[in-house]
Amino acid sequence: MEKLTKQEEDAMQLVWENDGGFVKELLEQMQGEKTPYTTLASTMKNLERKGYVKGVKYANAYRYIPVIAKEEYKKKFMNGFVNHYFKNSYKELVSFFAKEEKISAEELKDILKMIDNQQK
Repeated sequence: MEKLTKQEEDAMQLVWENDGGFVKELLEQMQGEKTPYTTLASTMKNLERKGYVKGVKYANAYRYIPVIAKEEYKKKFMNGFVNHYFKNSYKELVSFFAKEEKISAEELKDILKMIDNQQK
């Protein structure tokens, strides 16, 4: 699975949230700065080439549907991220967030409860 650029990830988020769509529909859903139609259309073609979406032709337009599930991408991306930045150690990842004060003791307790519940 090829890594996505920021622009491609943003477009995929729209595709996942809307369970697909035409470029015009996806443009209407975009927030923030205005993206030209041609830019998003080009991004969608790149996503199709990379195997993330499939374009289904309707008259003279394509409706793009997700081929890769959001959870599948998240899992693959996070595994690569943890491997690359934290030597494949989730303990180091959590430790980093604790040191940076991005996660509280209460949140850590909640995570431990979730782990305990999954093991039962």
